Amino acid sequence: MENIIKAKDICKTYVINKRQNNVLKNVSLEIKEGEMIAVMGPSGSGKSTLLYCISGMDRMTSGEVNFCGRDTSGLSDKELAKIRLNDMGFIFQQMYMMKNLSVLDNIILPAVRSKKKSESRAQTVERARALMRKLGIDAAADNDINEVSGGQLQRACICRSMINDPKILFADEPTGALNRAGSDGVMEELLRLNNEGTTVMCVTHDPKVAAKCSRVLYLIDGSIVGEKELGHFSGDEAEMRTREKELNNWLMELGW
Repeated sequence: MENIIKAKDICKTYVINKRQNNVLKNVSLEIKEGEMIAVMGPSGSGKSTLLYCISGMDRMTSGEVNFCGRDTSGLSDKELAKIRLNDMGFIFQQMYMMKNLSVLDNIILPAVRSKKKSESRAQTVERARALMRKLGIDAAADNDINEVSGGQLQRACICRSMINDPKILFADEPTGALNRAGSDGVMEELLRLNNEGTTVMCVTHDPKVAAKCSRVLYLIDGSIVGEKELGHFSGDEAEMRTREKELNNWLMELGW
């Protein structure tokens, strides 16, 4: 498999009250096409900052990021925004939606703004409805966003993130605001998308979520201090228990 992301020596420094806060310290990593990678670590370790820097949502202080063979570190804000819109998908713990739009209209919004596909609005709507049917929320298409559950809303966010057929999906604590049933449902969909070929980078504090990923990175104080290969998850319950135990033992060794 080829690398979809290759990051080298990423540093991110904030200056607060004339004091430097080095959030990321020469972080290097590679993400292969079709991989599902989890990033873990204690609060403040730099997990989300790493995701934002790699995706171009935040500027690095120094370092390089190569996305699908293209160096993104020197691109303008407009060029980065175009890449994020057309080739990346995003899911966050806080489910950002436009309050004045229906669930369906929120989902199709990135496709309406993008010039990636030449299609009519009706074709875009049909693709969105097909995604919603896959995730079991098609009945909520015309609802306002305050008329659906948290789990349904997060599934709608997944649909929105996939509407432009991204090369990679970035998920920042995608299950953090959900109960266990909602969390399991969202992870089931992310695993299905990964099995269909979508690359996923997931920041999480939940070992149950990370155990379903093929590889886990562990950050402390802005540096990667450990990496755990778990391999592809088949979905078997017995395998899941084994993976959780193996991951938890590894995390404990790292001081989790």
